Amino acid sequence: MKESNSPQSLKDTLVIVSGIPRSGTSLLMQMLKTGGMEILADNKRKPDESNPKGYLELDAVKKLAQDNSCLKNQAGKVVKVISHLLKYLPESQKYKIIFMNRDMHEIMASQSKMLNKNEKKFSKELIKAFLKELKQVKEWIKTQPNKEILNLHYKKILKNPSKQIEKLIDFLGISLDTTAMIEAIDPTLYRNKLDALDSN
Repeated sequence: MKESNSPQSLKDTLVIVSGIPRSGTSLLMQMLKTGGMEILADNKRKPDESNPKGYLELDAVKKLAQDNSCLKNQAGKVVKVISHLLKYLPESQKYKIIFMNRDMHEIMASQSKMLNKNEKKFSKELIKAFLKELKQVKEWIKTQPNKEILNLHYKKILKNPSKQIEKLIDFLGISLDTTAMIEAIDPTLYRNKLDALDSN
């Protein structure tokens, strides 16, 4: 049964879904939307074969480095911001950042497929660079007094959604429709699994 969210719980806080592209950020946005949260999205980027349920993005976020006004006075809502743009968030409010994690080989395989490339092996140096950047971003978040971070893992959401949703609700401090959130998960869209990559 869906409960109404407390208006005080996120009264001065904007919820951010972050990670690098193809890490599961769209899935989490879909879960939060069906769970009852108001999302910031303009649907300019349409669903496609790589993401048939949609990206749920706000196009103006891409230009945060030049203009971050689109995220001001948006407390209580949720928006997707990829990891390297987090440093451009307005300093005038608080943030709860839900950081999506996924095996880097799976991420790169998914990105490659989306770009119509056929690479099956990826540069160790490139993977190392991505991992270093992610580590630096997460460490930076921890130094920011107006930002909190929760790390979730794409595969764990698919394997044990109830437990991960419980962590998410505890982090946000609001009530969400957990049944609807679980129903929003489509395991058939997990198409770039590490074990499948290893067998190629």
